[in-house]
Amino acid sequence: MTSSLVARTTHRHLDVDGVRVFYRESLPERSGAPVLLLLHGFPSASHQFRRLIDVLGTRYRLIAPDYPGFGHTEAPADFTYSFDRLAAITEGFVQKLGLTRFVMYVFDFGAPIGFRLAERHPEWIAGLVVQNGNLYEEGLSAGARDFIALRPDQPGAEDTIRDLLTLPGTRGQYETGVADPELLAPEGWTLDQHFLDLPGRKEAQVALAFDYHSNVERYGTWQEWLRTHTPPTLITWGANDPFFPEPGAHAYLRDLADAELHVLDTGHFALEEHLPGIAPLIADFLDRVWGRP
Repeated sequence: MTSSLVARTTHRHLDVDGVRVFYRESLPERSGAPVLLLLHGFPSASHQFRRLIDVLGTRYRLIAPDYPGFGHTEAPADFTYSFDRLAAITEGFVQKLGLTRFVMYVFDFGAPIGFRLAERHPEWIAGLVVQNGNLYEEGLSAGARDFIALRPDQPGAEDTIRDLLTLPGTRGQYETGVADPELLAPEGWTLDQHFLDLPGRKEAQVALAFDYHSNVERYGTWQEWLRTHTPPTLITWGANDPFFPEPGAHAYLRDLADAELHVLDTGHFALEEHLPGIAPLIADFLDRVWGRP
């Protein structure tokens, strides 16, 4: 039987605590394949991983959920948007799927969500793939610090957040810092904007923006988690990210001296420009760490 070059991928929903969670899952060609949980960033959803799933999904079980307020996931009208709640839904999603061990890919919002999971269930984490998922003060740009400092009672604060939720703001997150804009598929930011423009989605993002400070306040706890558990870690980082610049990548090495670090000449959405280089790194990493006790 000839092995397929492109994965078969299912697209399903799973009910978790009143939230209808949408997720993508590859169907690898062998049983017992390594599992990679893909945690997306802002302002995207699981579709940001669709090409990675196509490339790696024949050999590995890749699972990518959409958080409440993102993508195809449907949340009740009275859902409270905070990083704690997004992590709780993701935790319930993992439990309902019956996952007990996986490598976790954390990108952007996926880092604070994923490390909340790691705090609660360190036994789940076989390894980490970190792509512009920041856990360090030096990994915050001046613009990011100003954004995180916004508060609901501050005049003009909500307008500043909403400016980022427009098509120019969304497109800018893809294009800023990339070496070759012609490698970027425009449907990435177009699809993100489609979901941002759905009823209630901008209000959800405003609430999450005002809650982002809760992540920074936990950086020390998560750094201690890294030092205590020392998970095998692969870091692939877009050096020109306007939010999470390159120093945030190097900072991981203080707590994980054996982490493998690859700094790339690109921006925030590194997979959009560097999938051909990143995918083999992930495959090699999964093969090396999955069999470890």
